[in-house]
Amino acid sequence: MSKFWSPFVKDLVPYVPGEQPKLAKLVKMNTNENPYGPSPKAVAAMQAEVGDNLRLYPDPNSDRLKQAVAEYYGVQPAQVFVGNGSDEVLAHAFHGLFQHGQPLLFPDVTYSFYPVYCGLYGIPFEALPLDEQFQIRVEDYARPNGGIIFPNPNAPTGCLLALEAIERLLQANPDTVVLVDEAYIDFGGQSAIALVDRYPNLLVAQTLSKSRSLAGLRVGLAVGHPDLIEALERIKNSFNSYPLDRMAIAGAAAAFEDRAYFEETCRKVIDSREQVVVELGKLGFDVLPSAANFVFARHPQKDAAGIAAGLREQGVIVRHFKQERIAQFLRITIGTPEQNQALLDALGTL
Repeated sequence: MSKFWSPFVKDLVPYVPGEQPKLAKLVKMNTNENPYGPSPKAVAAMQAEVGDNLRLYPDPNSDRLKQAVAEYYGVQPAQVFVGNGSDEVLAHAFHGLFQHGQPLLFPDVTYSFYPVYCGLYGIPFEALPLDEQFQIRVEDYARPNGGIIFPNPNAPTGCLLALEAIERLLQANPDTVVLVDEAYIDFGGQSAIALVDRYPNLLVAQTLSKSRSLAGLRVGLAVGHPDLIEALERIKNSFNSYPLDRMAIAGAAAAFEDRAYFEETCRKVIDSREQVVVELGKLGFDVLPSAANFVFARHPQKDAAGIAAGLREQGVIVRHFKQERIAQFLRITIGTPEQNQALLDALGTL
């Protein structure tokens, strides 16, 4: 702590990202990165941007990328916002759409950045308990609020809320923004973007870090009513008019255009996930239903922290959360078949 810090900085409790160890020959299954590389067309598009044009600023509106997203989802470019990773997109939404005095509502077991943003922007919040099966109870959200946000599928549980349930939640909250955070939707769910034309209070955020294998590029997006998008644009242009560089715009647009590669790699992850669930069951684990590129599992007779430590000794890293309700669960990213087998082999020795 420094005497030069403002009182505001002293009170912040920052987000702690998943560990990014720099060890060789590591089976890294702790941060939900895609085990398959990005689309070759995306890589080629990025490489094509490396040249003299890098002396010029990128398009501040990222029109090429917005058009690619709009065509993919069947919406208008004016309904699309893009930013430097979905975390930046979410930050702008917290700042611009959730500061209304009433508490923001989100699940008690969810993405741990949400309370961090609330602290950053001075937003009151209430964390509503998931049910015993770690599912969202839509009826709990039919109450006065300053907005609602939740991941779908949820993180870190992987549980999916059906589109019909999301629509009921929207109908019960017509006067506040409902933000559906779809970082993992492509691994087993139907996007709520299908509802944006019917509900002007719906904003859907996504990332290219997971299903499109571009975590290192830092590109996120939101789709919603043009009025919501305008609010995000006003904040973006008051903070950083150029959040995406030339390579990011080109690579992200090409990734959306290469549907065949995207669908192939998603299917590989889904197939591997189902196989891992079966094998974990054989090892005695209880596994929550997952629609994400990870599973959330616990062993009734073994301590989760001990399992995580034992795996690490064998070069396999998974994510262990210390939050009380989930302290006996491990979040395990789905890897390649070879990585998954290394995980299972290591678990078999513990």
